[in-house]
Amino acid sequence: MLTGNGIAPPLHRRLLAEGMGTGLLVTVVVGSGIAAERLSPDDAGLQLLQNAFATLLGLTVLILLFGPVSGGYFNPVVSAADWWLGRRDGTGLTGSELGGYAVVQTVGGIAGAVLANLMFDVRIAELSSKSRGGWPLLLGELVATVGLVALIFALARTGRGAWSAPAVGAYIGAAYFFTSSTAFANPAVTVGRMFSDTFAGIAAASVPGFLGAQLLGGALGVLLVLALYPDAAATADDVVVPHEAGRPSPEGRPHD
Repeated sequence: MLTGNGIAPPLHRRLLAEGMGTGLLVTVVVGSGIAAERLSPDDAGLQLLQNAFATLLGLTVLILLFGPVSGGYFNPVVSAADWWLGRRDGTGLTGSELGGYAVVQTVGGIAGAVLANLMFDVRIAELSSKSRGGWPLLLGELVATVGLVALIFALARTGRGAWSAPAVGAYIGAAYFFTSSTAFANPAVTVGRMFSDTFAGIAAASVPGFLGAQLLGGALGVLLVLALYPDAAATADDVVVPHEAGRPSPEGRPHD
């Protein structure tokens, strides 16, 4: 992953940004779900609207905050798609970077759920009991993930990566309502939400099906991107947002 002047930020900084970004994203999702459930206990539709709106805004802000350092992936499927598209052209994430990103994203997702539980005084020792099974929900996850991957790489390929923060936020906010699964579309977020027995949680038994649908959706999303933009690999370094960290110092050396 390169910056605008061809220099990658140090890996430890990128991993910190990805871990914190994913963790805070799960905190936003879970925390706003708990708040919505308490503010509107008798109106599930309003709860979902509040949860979606907070997630839309939170995701946009987090991409703007951490994206310039790490790219703002916050999602192992998006990270894997970036590696797959760029592997032959030497763009995007390397295999070792992908592994590191996936680990910190998943750990961050779990930590983010625990943080939300602590803020709202929810027991942290209980896994979610909220079942989210059945093929309609898995189809919803497939659709949500395909659209997310296609959107991100289309924006990068057409030179509109700077719009990724609001565009991705808007897409996820809308997908809360147009998909049956409420658009998790993210393995790290899915695993994290398993650790909160609240409105936004997901039971452990439902997680494997969601992960499978997300991985398949990511693969189909990559195929769709290649069908629309065969040379998409050339801009893999600009996913999710253009990276501007590591500018040269006055002495001509990049800052750490």
